[in-house]
Amino acid sequence: MQRAADAGCTGAGGPGGPGSASTAAPASGGAPRVLRAQHGPEPGGDAASKAKRPGNPLHIFALSVPFPSPLEADIACGSLAPDAEPHPGAVRKELTVSGSVLAVRWRADDSRLLRMSIINFLDQLSLVMRTMQRFGPPLSR
Repeated sequence: MQRAADAGCTGAGGPGGPGSASTAAPASGGAPRVLRAQHGPEPGGDAASKAKRPGNPLHIFALSVPFPSPLEADIACGSLAPDAEPHPGAVRKELTVSGSVLAVRWRADDSRLLRMSIINFLDQLSLVMRTMQRFGPPLSR
């Protein structure tokens, strides 16, 4: 499934880059392992973001969420994509699906608004995952 960035989910592509945090495949215990965030060449992000915003660095955060199947990742993306950002000019959120991994990338000028957006997304993601677990694996489309 492919949709325009910021308005929904996009296909193959992935997270990463400066300031990102990711999760790896589930460890033997079943819980995903969280990888350490990567940082740009200087505090506050990469050199390009510093050049564009001298007094207000661009904050970037990326998250990868593994699902048992590509269909479940696609369903989660479709459920989470319609949620518009309360501050669309200040926070941009992009969702992509690559195989069975849902990747989310945020860009924001204000770290407080970024934090609020991430917390809201994690609450919604938790609800989607609980709902999917409750009703069992999806039937093929």
